[in-house]
Amino acid sequence: MDPIGKYHLQSITRRHFLWETAAGIGGAAFGSLLGGCSHQRNPIQMALDPMAARAPHFPAKAKSVIYLHMAGAPSQLELFDYKPVLEKLHGQPCPPSFLEGKKFAFIRGVPKMLGPQATFRQRGQSGAWISDHLPHLASIADEISFVKCVATDQFNHGPAQLYVHTGVPRLGRPSIGSWVTYGLGTENSDLPGFVVLTSGGKTPDAGKSVWGSGFLPSVYQGVQCRTQGEPVLYLNDPEGVSREMKKHVVDAISEVNYKHFEESGDPETLTRIHQYELAYRMQISVPEVMNINDEPAAMHELYGTQPGKSSYANNCLLARKLVEKGVRFVQLFDWGWDSHGTDEGNAIDIGFRNKCREIDRATTALILDLKQRGLLDETLVVWGGEFGRTPMQENREGKTMPFLGRDHHVENFTVWMAGGGIKKGVTYGETDEIGYYPVSGKVSVHDLQATILNQLGFDHEKLTYEFQGRPFRLTDVAGKVIKEIVT
Repeated sequence: MDPIGKYHLQSITRRHFLWETAAGIGGAAFGSLLGGCSHQRNPIQMALDPMAARAPHFPAKAKSVIYLHMAGAPSQLELFDYKPVLEKLHGQPCPPSFLEGKKFAFIRGVPKMLGPQATFRQRGQSGAWISDHLPHLASIADEISFVKCVATDQFNHGPAQLYVHTGVPRLGRPSIGSWVTYGLGTENSDLPGFVVLTSGGKTPDAGKSVWGSGFLPSVYQGVQCRTQGEPVLYLNDPEGVSREMKKHVVDAISEVNYKHFEESGDPETLTRIHQYELAYRMQISVPEVMNINDEPAAMHELYGTQPGKSSYANNCLLARKLVEKGVRFVQLFDWGWDSHGTDEGNAIDIGFRNKCREIDRATTALILDLKQRGLLDETLVVWGGEFGRTPMQENREGKTMPFLGRDHHVENFTVWMAGGGIKKGVTYGETDEIGYYPVSGKVSVHDLQATILNQLGFDHEKLTYEFQGRPFRLTDVAGKVIKEIVT
């Protein structure tokens, strides 16, 4: 059969299914109201109301996620992985066994070992090692589970960020936030189910693909909101356009799009309808939820926020407000953690300390604020980067950098989680005496993803989407839940 004839037959089949099986679009919409709490994924409901709230595979510990990604990869050796032996080896040539057969982003020749550029202490009743770079976070050590030995196989930022957020190091796959909203929908139809906030002056190296929907319908992609100026560009109507007039326009466009969907069966047409209608509702809801000016002075003091400015602290406060309003997945990217030592700004003993000061207070405030509002138990907070940093000082072409810095390291890095059914005060995994290789508790990026989905009530092997003739999932063909850190 020719492609045009085949597509025509498919569109007739879809139209017949909608009209004959569910008495048309109106009947399908009514059916979605009746089936909104069903454990079954109603295909008609999914088609006509793709963001309707849906039940997961099993009872969930968490209802929403706040993922804090430090783009550039913070050094675990200056934050959470204390190595006194490495301190004694400072300045000595790196043993050949750590270099043979290894690939680094920049190191060439024989670098020198670099001891910890921070002072460590054991914190709380759990005794977790946290450096003085994060004094505020250290005060809530007993709320956190540290996963010490996360391994990746990507040593460049873009592919590594894609790997962490989409499950593969290549473009084209849905991000974890898209998978979550595809699986669960949203509890607030007036706001996007998946919101992205950025700080640090730049977007991640992998670009907006790290919050893209890939082959999932584009209704599930992240919506990037700004913390300075209009939260979403063109959210306000032009002068002379009333809200009633705008409603008539949206209704007319939706009617045309519905007719097109009846003829073509293209699911992206339904996405277009949903986005027009969501944009109309967002004109009222977004300015309110994205406004931190009315927060009490004590809250600004807790977070260190400055209304009207673009900052990580402001984004943390907004993240709390968003999950409080029912947003399913909030993604914060903070750029500037690539500590190579090429200049003072990315020196491990100068610029890195400054970055820690920027995020320490607000990150801690987010956990405390969620807890005192009774939201931490149902909100999973995840913090980490895309890989770790080397125990040796970076050099390039055998030459030492002008400032102290560390190269990219794929063997292990630290990610921590809190809330959402995660055990408190746990440290899982251990690295060797210089922090180079995992000794116990090695986990993969896919294991992290499987654990996040598990807390939301999903079997990661069953949350799939048919594409190119086979079912795809976030964790590709791997991944195990890290049972040692979940309740």
